[in-house]
Amino acid sequence: MYFDVLIVGAGLAGSVSARDLAEKGKKVLVIEQHKHIGGHCHDYKNNAGITVHTYGPHIFHTIHKEVWDYVNRFTEFRYFQHRVLSYANGQLIPFPINRDTINKVYGTSISTNDVNDFLAKEVKRSKFNNPPRNFRDAVVSQVGETLYEMFFKNYTIKQWERDPEELSAEVARRIPVRENRDDRYFSDQYQGIPIPGYTAMVEQILNHENISLMLGADYFKIKDDFKAGLTIYTGELDRFFNYKYGKLEYRSLDLVFKTIDKEWYQEVSVVNYPNDYDWTRITEYKHLSGEESPKTTISFEYPKATGEPFYVVMTKENMEAREKYMKEVETLEQKKSHIFIGRLAEYKYYNMDQVIKSTLEKIRPVK
Repeated sequence: MYFDVLIVGAGLAGSVSARDLAEKGKKVLVIEQHKHIGGHCHDYKNNAGITVHTYGPHIFHTIHKEVWDYVNRFTEFRYFQHRVLSYANGQLIPFPINRDTINKVYGTSISTNDVNDFLAKEVKRSKFNNPPRNFRDAVVSQVGETLYEMFFKNYTIKQWERDPEELSAEVARRIPVRENRDDRYFSDQYQGIPIPGYTAMVEQILNHENISLMLGADYFKIKDDFKAGLTIYTGELDRFFNYKYGKLEYRSLDLVFKTIDKEWYQEVSVVNYPNDYDWTRITEYKHLSGEESPKTTISFEYPKATGEPFYVVMTKENMEAREKYMKEVETLEQKKSHIFIGRLAEYKYYNMDQVIKSTLEKIRPVK
């Protein structure tokens, strides 16, 4: 069977690609191995009537008006400003680091004008390689050893199951630090949560007469059944090339959901646990959706090495293998037979808005 375009994956990259090409009159087939659309931003209402995020909390935020305008074509947003607390030394502390964080940790009362000087002194009395060689160096060079030890070291060990000195400095290229009392996790101009949910938003993106969708289908098992002028691939980079340069590492999560017979569980949507317990964070979903219920649903996140691929692992070995795979990608893209887009297909960290922006930049020139 022939289609103008075959797209592997019904996450944001695949869905946005499909919509743009369908609007140009292309006949598009989207093949998705999961039995749902939306990729890792998939959500659903549970038995308590609370919208939960299948793969952990997703907050849409962007500085790009064109991206914000694009998603608003397909859904209405609840204007939500994400706030996070970190449980450290037996107390809940604002995170990312701001003036209030510093005063609470150090028992000081510095003003916003003093934050940079205070952190500069912390950095000066700390030991690290400059320029930074790894994750530890990158964080300590910005905030010093005390805050690194309290908020970043053990969280990173839990998240990645390796010493922070084994991870690339790129992972912590710029730690968000606020000189003022702004305790929002993101400072982007546009922030929100789709009111009907991310799944409903993606349904609307895919809602076009030129788009056909196959769920629960493994592209690699059925690819010979279809022919296409262009293949857009959003799956795992190493799998496409049959692991010829070795397997790339991904980190996964075990999300344990719990519905509690009380109205609220915690002050904010997300609380990080860098040093205590085995989970990295607890999310309470009603904070995100604004839904009202006498019950509340929370999730505990336990990082693990196998399972659904969530995060790329930026070690020297993985990045060297990535470069080899990306040369293969470049060859295919130059032939205009394939386009690789997204976190898995490029083995690169993307926020949701970055996925959409990158997708539109790559797809819109396609005739």
